[in-house]
Amino acid sequence: MTDNKEQDTEIHPLKSEEGVSPASLTKKGVCLGSSGLSHLSSWRTAAFFLSVFLCLISIFAFSFIIPCPVRPVSQRTWINTYGDSSTYTFLAVTDANNDKVMDVIFAFRGSKGCLNVSCSDAGFSSPCSFLVAVTGTNGSVLWERPLSQELLWVQCGIEKLGGLEAPGCLLFHSQNLTAIDSRSGVTLWQNNNTLGLKQPALKVPDLDGDEVGDVVLIGAAGDETKVVIVSGRTGQQIGIDADPGLSDVLGHVIHVTSSGSYYILFKKADSAVYGYALKNIVAMAIKTPGSNTSNIKLQQDPKWEEMTNSTSGSVPVYNSGSVQHLLKMGNQGKTPENLLLVTGHWVELIDGQSLRSLWRVNITKVISEPVFGNFNKDGVPDVVIEDEIGNGTKKVVILDGSSGAVLWEVDMVSSSTSPKTSTVNTTDYRSAFLFWGEIPGEANATVSLNQQHFLYLLHPSYPKILLELNNSTESIAAFKAVLFEKSRHAGYMLLTGPTEQSETGSVSLAKRKLKEDVAHSRVVRLSQEEGFSDQEIRDSFFRLRYSSST
Repeated sequence: MTDNKEQDTEIHPLKSEEGVSPASLTKKGVCLGSSGLSHLSSWRTAAFFLSVFLCLISIFAFSFIIPCPVRPVSQRTWINTYGDSSTYTFLAVTDANNDKVMDVIFAFRGSKGCLNVSCSDAGFSSPCSFLVAVTGTNGSVLWERPLSQELLWVQCGIEKLGGLEAPGCLLFHSQNLTAIDSRSGVTLWQNNNTLGLKQPALKVPDLDGDEVGDVVLIGAAGDETKVVIVSGRTGQQIGIDADPGLSDVLGHVIHVTSSGSYYILFKKADSAVYGYALKNIVAMAIKTPGSNTSNIKLQQDPKWEEMTNSTSGSVPVYNSGSVQHLLKMGNQGKTPENLLLVTGHWVELIDGQSLRSLWRVNITKVISEPVFGNFNKDGVPDVVIEDEIGNGTKKVVILDGSSGAVLWEVDMVSSSTSPKTSTVNTTDYRSAFLFWGEIPGEANATVSLNQQHFLYLLHPSYPKILLELNNSTESIAAFKAVLFEKSRHAGYMLLTGPTEQSETGSVSLAKRKLKEDVAHSRVVRLSQEEGFSDQEIRDSFFRLRYSSST
């Protein structure tokens, strides 16, 4: 009986308490304060809902106080037209209004600017020049600077100019070198200089101890070459004009060797390229008695000094042909960059440290400055050249940057006024190539050859396919492929209109989105090997994504 009773208790435990008095329950520790428990539960519930309410109030308050950033809406295409004007072959892109969308800076000549400011309002005779920044989103004017008529050159993208974080622009006009803020158009400094200063301005390390990099400019006094060094912060000249003892210089670049030594490379009319240590150039400029140069941290490369001519103080960089173009070519992020030279007979790449030849390719006549892109995925920039082959025809060739081997080529009808090729990187570590010309057999017989321009798009995914994106009969002053927004919005800028001061007409600045043009493009098959329909090819090009990195 006892076992049955214990079993029943395990199955029905509450039965064991039946018939037990409240007093005995209290003694066993059973709490009967139901009223206290009820009050505690109410407080907990109230506290919970109060905390939820306060959280919601905080969220709504901060959503109005600190709104989410609004991504700027970019128009697919826009065009600005300026009547009775002429333009320059200058076109630069930068984020001028800090909205993370690239904007456009260009220049034109006219009697009145975009903001109804006339030349006479600014104290200049008419016509004068206007430097203008417009938004990449819709082409509206951000700022405008009237200038004297004699605008010789503009160079933008110079870091720390005037000590500002945003890159600035340098202008050379009417014997004035002027630095301006690319975000406002405001003058940062101005330097009067009677020398014929030439592009490009060279950015060099801080030489005057103000913690801002300085600027080196190459000028000419008759046949003699002068080197002018100015403070990047104030524009004041550092020292005097340096004379390296050169004449008939046609071009120059700044080059950094593997030891971090700076050299200015001069391309001379007699076909040779010579290098001069920046340290020696600075010593020529700052040679006045009592000058302190201890704060200037410059050095000379030991290997290059072994090659230096003891009489002239120059390093013979190249003397194997009449050099037309001298360019620096990226070396997978390493220092030094290699040097690409174009002569009348070949394109040659030389090592930026040892100066030995890496490869050489024979050509007929390069008709424009080479550009770089990535046709393959080896991380080395490839070289695009346009080689004139006679009878109004050119060969567009892409050379392997590693070996000089031909990766791709096509013959096209050539126009003397066509702009050079431009490239934009894609997320597959290659590039999209945009170039002007005309595929033989596609010509419009009713339009003169030099009036018709066709824009083609190539991507290495389809080497036997070109997309004809656009055509124009206008005179093209400048053309540039642009990644307007990182990984989002690739397009190109097209500046058309007369470029001679003696001519006036309609100047147009147009932006076109690549995807928009791809959707309406015409597929050109260089062979019948590709087995895809035209629409499948357009869809594939439409899905391309673009990148700011290589």
